[in-house]
Amino acid sequence: MSSKKQSFVPYANEADVVSVGKLMIENRLDRITLSGDVDLTADKIGLAHARRLHEVLGEIVAKLETMSLPAELPPPAVGEVDNPFN
Repeated sequence: MSSKKQSFVPYANEADVVSVGKLMIENRLDRITLSGDVDLTADKIGLAHARRLHEVLGEIVAKLETMSLPAELPPPAVGEVDNPFN
């Protein structure tokens, strides 16, 4: 885990990514994507990971509680592009 705290404003952009162990928390305008894994071990590193994860998830919940939310979002639009290597 990096000792430098990364700034993360939920739903603010399509660029921010926070790492907690090997867990990636990726910002989107309409969703937050979590991928990878993190071991919350019973040691100081595990405690630091747990605290950071708790902090980021708390920020996400707080932001969601301020928003006017639909019942469910439609799936993201997926398109195709020409292969630039052809």
